Amino acid sequence: MTSDHFVNRHIGPRESDTAEMCATIGVDSPDQLIGQTVPASIRLDRPLNLPAAMSEYEYLAHLRELGRMNKQYRSFIGQGYYGVAVPPVIIRNVLENPAWYTSYTPYQAEISQGRLEALLNFQTMVSGLTGMDIANASLLDEATAAAEAMIMMFNARSRDKVKAGANQFFVDNQVFKQTRDVLVTRAEPLGIDIRFSEYTEIEPDERLFGVLVQFPAANGEVRDYRDMIERVHAAGALVGVGADLMSLTLLTPPGEWGADIVFGSNQRFGLPMSYGGPHAGFFATRDELKRNMPGRIIGVSVDVHGNQALRMALQTREQHIKRERATSNICTAQALLATMSGMYAQYHGPEGLKSIARHIYSTACTLATALKTLGYTIKHEQFFDTIRVQAVTGVTAEMIEKIALGKGINLWYPCANCAVISTDEITTLKEINEIIDIFAVAAGKKAEVVTELCDCFCVDSKFHRTSAFMQERTFNSYHSETDMMRYIKMLERKDFSLANGMIPLGSCTMKLNPAASMFAMSWPEFGNIHPFVPAEQAGGYHKLMEELGEALKEITGFEGVSFQPNSGAAGEYSGLMVIRQYHLSRNEGHRNVALIPSSAHGTNPASAAMAGMKVVVVECDINGNISVDDLRKKATEYRDNLSAAMITYPSTHGVFEEAIVEMIDIVHDNGGLVYMDGANMNAQVGLTSPGHIGADVCHLNLHKTFAIPHGGGGPGMGPILCNSKLAEFLPSHPIVRTGGSHGITAVAAAPFGSAHILTISHAYVMMLGAEGLTRSTVYAILNANYIAASLGDMFKVLYTGTNKRCAHEMILDCRGFKDAGVDESDIAKRLMDYGFHAPTLSFPVHGTLMVEPTESEPKAELDRFIDAMKNIWGEIEEIRKGEADRDDNVLHNAPHTAEAVVSDSWSHPYARQKAAFPLPWIAENKFWPSVGRVDNGYGDRNLVCTCAPVDAYRFEKLNFESE
Repeated sequence: MTSDHFVNRHIGPRESDTAEMCATIGVDSPDQLIGQTVPASIRLDRPLNLPAAMSEYEYLAHLRELGRMNKQYRSFIGQGYYGVAVPPVIIRNVLENPAWYTSYTPYQAEISQGRLEALLNFQTMVSGLTGMDIANASLLDEATAAAEAMIMMFNARSRDKVKAGANQFFVDNQVFKQTRDVLVTRAEPLGIDIRFSEYTEIEPDERLFGVLVQFPAANGEVRDYRDMIERVHAAGALVGVGADLMSLTLLTPPGEWGADIVFGSNQRFGLPMSYGGPHAGFFATRDELKRNMPGRIIGVSVDVHGNQALRMALQTREQHIKRERATSNICTAQALLATMSGMYAQYHGPEGLKSIARHIYSTACTLATALKTLGYTIKHEQFFDTIRVQAVTGVTAEMIEKIALGKGINLWYPCANCAVISTDEITTLKEINEIIDIFAVAAGKKAEVVTELCDCFCVDSKFHRTSAFMQERTFNSYHSETDMMRYIKMLERKDFSLANGMIPLGSCTMKLNPAASMFAMSWPEFGNIHPFVPAEQAGGYHKLMEELGEALKEITGFEGVSFQPNSGAAGEYSGLMVIRQYHLSRNEGHRNVALIPSSAHGTNPASAAMAGMKVVVVECDINGNISVDDLRKKATEYRDNLSAAMITYPSTHGVFEEAIVEMIDIVHDNGGLVYMDGANMNAQVGLTSPGHIGADVCHLNLHKTFAIPHGGGGPGMGPILCNSKLAEFLPSHPIVRTGGSHGITAVAAAPFGSAHILTISHAYVMMLGAEGLTRSTVYAILNANYIAASLGDMFKVLYTGTNKRCAHEMILDCRGFKDAGVDESDIAKRLMDYGFHAPTLSFPVHGTLMVEPTESEPKAELDRFIDAMKNIWGEIEEIRKGEADRDDNVLHNAPHTAEAVVSDSWSHPYARQKAAFPLPWIAENKFWPSVGRVDNGYGDRNLVCTCAPVDAYRFEKLNFESE
């Protein structure tokens, strides 16, 4: 049956709509449109060579087979990854709920109050547990958070330290191995000299700017770092601590013993191991360092009515604005995972978390006691969840491992005669006895059966936490499933997602996230796999990555692939580091100049700066295209030191530039390589490819082109693909074999990044197949040109190609409305009253809106958006003609909340119906913004980034919404 083909479910317009859309555009067919849009010189001369498309039913059967190839061994490996019990109320109502996973980063605060509150809860949780003043709304993982901490300390050096050339950074040997590897990657291009040793051996001097330690240490030891921190601070340096959040419910938090930065992973808070991710990294610091902190921060502000409203704070720190001067290239965070972790904390509350932590400690303590009776030595007496077991004479780690694998158990073996065991919240007495039996058999002894857990907390009292945490009402109100479910639903109702309507954000590709692609996210066959298990235990993952990798190589025209980068910005950085390593291998390490167009996304120059490159900006011409003359001039000028050019294609201006091959040839002729930013790959798939065009490496935003949801600001995935001469330099990993034969050191904590969400892109590719992927690209371009043609008489499309066509997105010029006192922000906010998320605001050109409808939006939705924009144009005309007040009008006062519309004090010169229901169809499915226009300046001037404590409230529980 035709309906069995997934492509017909994925693409929005029906075949019967196509003729009318083409007529509006002025073409006879979609093929003619593509011929007018994509330069013939770069078109592929054959279809993609991919397996036949599967139906949804066929794909799910295939996925089950892959899941069965993953062996469900019980892992006690630890090293940053642990077994968890994810609360079903969170799985069902958040992870599996499109209202949560299809929303975008909350730049439009008025229609994002639900997830902003959830992220504020997360920040409050992290601040309280770590004992720090302020936390951000998540980072990518623990290892990259450590790297961000190192760079933050480097940038926060005093003037005296900078003058002294302080570039030494001390890292303790008992920091997780994967973290150390990522630190090496990030440090080298910035000239940071990392010293690895034992923390007790540090001798601070004027050359030292920072220190990084783990708490508890990777070997499980709970250490007293106070004396070391005092000596480091006395030398004018800073200290970062990688911490286990769960342990901090029982152990004194780093903020109370002098840490300047505390970071780590939230995996333990309700996130499956997922073969390495996605997980939320956390990051907290002292108040005086807040403006150096990377990542997004949620803050409290007020709306136009004086009501409390949340928003993203201190956004001027972001790479979108600072570009190569940014302290970080962070763009995507892990918002959905941070939301889940925060809700995990809310569901359990402080006492529940302490109970979980005590169980974890008790299981580790019980094991330690039992193994001692068998003659084994426990290396460290002070531990939380991890014990290092030294083997008895005649017993080796290899012997222990063989017996353990026979029982379906994984332990960690850091040396030839020892094993490390990490317990978790789901560890049972049965499992403890199985582990004890493993060591008993290895030693040739009979173990006594353990019938109860240790009931003491035997860690030295100097480490005991005495301070309270998570006393805020939000962490002490929702401990029944009913309460938690209703709280989640209350937040959900405040947010706009793809479940509500189109999100036409340019450069963001907010397409359908197919339901069939999301099932594996809650399947234990994929969730319960530790990233460091032997490869044969993850056969399903490896087969899936092989199938997806081969498809992506065919789609991009490249020969090598790495799934390690866990965001688009991380992919950019990784690609540039691969280019850097290529030049180094040829004794051309002096090549450090990156040519970047002025139109580029802010992450491009920020990533180049992080890779140690000097950014040289290439201008654009009056048509918005990269100036070939300026590119040639600067490539020639810097030819001796040219490393790379970063080019987005189609351009960030939404145009297929005709001169792309010429530009690539110019870069190659002057000794550089070409990095193609994959942000706009949704307009390339099946029609052309980076490899075919001549680029050397690209990254793909799987959370754009290949259907991974945006999750309210993450997770994302940014694999890189490259040609054969760069493949040998693809990222390696210190624990799991991956990458090229001369690969750069790791760029993420896990060897395959956020492996679990690769199942989503795998589903997307396998269900669409070659023809479906190509049709999706065609309809993405068709939908965009349909909107452009429909609005062209009222909203000028700023840039188009030679034949006056845009690619998959367009920039609408709003600067001509200033005579009416209206700007692009007013139009964006007014669209909320019509039931639409705003397009991308003032990027890449100030005073504009960038619109990208994607292939998934039906014609009916496109028509509603067109009607809304035309009606808004009419409202602007009313102001111009004097028919509407220049100041008190529907645009300046947008968005209108239900509370404002029903208020007895309505004083505006326009009708309430015009405010809330400007077109008849809006009443059928009205989305009400929960707050009025937010005052951004107030929030930055009065920075508050945590929930209020209990004593700040004057409301009873039933009025908690008033919070």
